[in-house]
Amino acid sequence: MSREYEVVIGLEVHVELNTKTKIFCGCSTEFGGAPNTHVCPVCSGMPGSLPVLNREVVNKAISVGLATNCEITRNSKFDRKNYFYPDNPQNYQISQLYYPICRNGHVTISVQGKTKDVRIHEIHMEEDAGKLIHDPVTDDTYVDFNRSGVPLIEIVSEPDMRSADEVIAYLEKLRETIQYLDASDCKLNEGSMRADVNISIREMGSEEFGTRTESKNLNSFKAIRRCIEGEVKRQKDIIEGGGKVVQETRRWDDDKGTSSPMRSKEDAQDYRYFPDPDLVPIMVSDEWIEEIKASQPEFKDEKKVRYKEMYGLSDYDIDQITGSRRLGEIFEGAVAEGADPKKVANWLMVETQRLMKETNTDADKLKFSAKNLAKLVMLVDSKEINNALAKEVFEKAVFSDDIDPAKYVADNNLSIKGDSGELEAVVEKAFDANPKAVEDILNGKGKAAGAIVGFVMKEMRGKCDPAEVNRLIIEKIESMKE
Repeated sequence: MSREYEVVIGLEVHVELNTKTKIFCGCSTEFGGAPNTHVCPVCSGMPGSLPVLNREVVNKAISVGLATNCEITRNSKFDRKNYFYPDNPQNYQISQLYYPICRNGHVTISVQGKTKDVRIHEIHMEEDAGKLIHDPVTDDTYVDFNRSGVPLIEIVSEPDMRSADEVIAYLEKLRETIQYLDASDCKLNEGSMRADVNISIREMGSEEFGTRTESKNLNSFKAIRRCIEGEVKRQKDIIEGGGKVVQETRRWDDDKGTSSPMRSKEDAQDYRYFPDPDLVPIMVSDEWIEEIKASQPEFKDEKKVRYKEMYGLSDYDIDQITGSRRLGEIFEGAVAEGADPKKVANWLMVETQRLMKETNTDADKLKFSAKNLAKLVMLVDSKEINNALAKEVFEKAVFSDDIDPAKYVADNNLSIKGDSGELEAVVEKAFDANPKAVEDILNGKGKAAGAIVGFVMKEMRGKCDPAEVNRLIIEKIESMKE
């Protein structure tokens, strides 16, 4: 009879902070530069170079700690983590072992209607390594040090998660929180958020942890889920076959759906940590913490409660709008300009999301103003333009260039307000051109009116209100029945 097992998971989440310069030098942190162009003697590990701490890194690390209910370490220090690898130019990494900047926090997640706290053991600051680029054709390996020295925080959880669903919920909550703080864009595909997953299994009811493995090379939530499911099955098969799980680091290949061993799992003593002699301790005062607290934004959970009370939107609408801090800012700004909350929400959920997907634009990169979105909504309300024209105006003027929609409508002669007699004349023409449709309507086939409406819209080049067209059609049909 097969035994029942409990899965035990803890995460080490690395997040690249979006400071303009690196953690210990003035080099750019911009993603995507030509190889080895964002480097200097400090981040390339030249002898005699000295690191200088970037204060903004500490600000962002503390802000993440406060948002995840951590205690802030008042006397924090840096340590050297020694290991030898081609992308590690100094042969050590400046990190924090003994006095990390944040400790003993938690985030609350919700899975299948149940909430639980996932404890955070610590958050520490460190520098990123470079990047190895393998050429499969020549079998050569190149090193790009642009990423070396980019500031990281590592968020280390306790082993509190028991399923892939809980892991994804935890990562989504972290990403949402950090993005709201504007501490990182948390793009897994670009490596600005990376998760190492520690997985073990134990017999159901056992208090003792099993032997854990660490899985790396995970750059999407889908890959993380598949990796967890694959590693749990692998460990079960080993135990059921009478073997023992080896503590090791494994590389996940998402294309093949398999993992392979990289190296035996290291412990702290393997890195020979010692305090970094070139960096002074960080003394965090009460005033510094209060200053950061005062700058913290309203987070998603708080916004959802307030939006429900103030705007009466559905839970679905609210969840979509508060999905990013930027969407929430645009929504509130447009409503403050006088636009209807539900209509603003619809524009953000439908057309904005569609164009974001088509142009590969992230929410935090949206440039259009809340004021111009509000003007567009009110142009439709006042029947200056119809919905079809509004979509054109939004795509070409508001979303792309943030042009005043009223000016765009005027410059391009798009207003549907005009001589009502002209519209009546076109409806009359449509009746003359579609006698069969008119006969069908008179015989009770209401759908036939579509031919009349289509004719009018084409003649008017879309510059008319379909509701008004329908009203005129009904009015004319009624007069023909008399």
